[in-house]
Amino acid sequence: MQSPAALPDPTQPPSVATVPRGWWAVCLCAGWCGTCGVYRPLFDELARAHPDVRFEWVDIEDDSDIAGDLDVETFPTLLIADGQRALFLGPLLPQAPVLARLLASLQAAAPGAAGAGGEAQAVFERVRAARSA
Repeated sequence: MQSPAALPDPTQPPSVATVPRGWWAVCLCAGWCGTCGVYRPLFDELARAHPDVRFEWVDIEDDSDIAGDLDVETFPTLLIADGQRALFLGPLLPQAPVLARLLASLQAAAPGAAGAGGEAQAVFERVRAARSA
């Protein structure tokens, strides 16, 4: 008779094996940014339209530990990842169709796509660790 599997410790961060896989769209914004305030409802609407993608809103001042040393110069800045690799990190026009097209093109190219680089990957790892709990 096998013993029951140990339950995960809720006080510990999730291991990579328990982190949800799948696409992430992360908006890096600031509470004081008027453009971000206008963009937020559009971003939330896209989240409802794409239930297969995890949409996260990160205020780079409130969640400065997530942003780390990333120098966000233009808002909104978007991070798109396939669940393992950051594929895009950069400013994006604050229009829902622009993000929808970018997401679709990255998903279509994902199997052979190159990652967005070390800085983007580091930000994605921090977002995933902070928001997967």
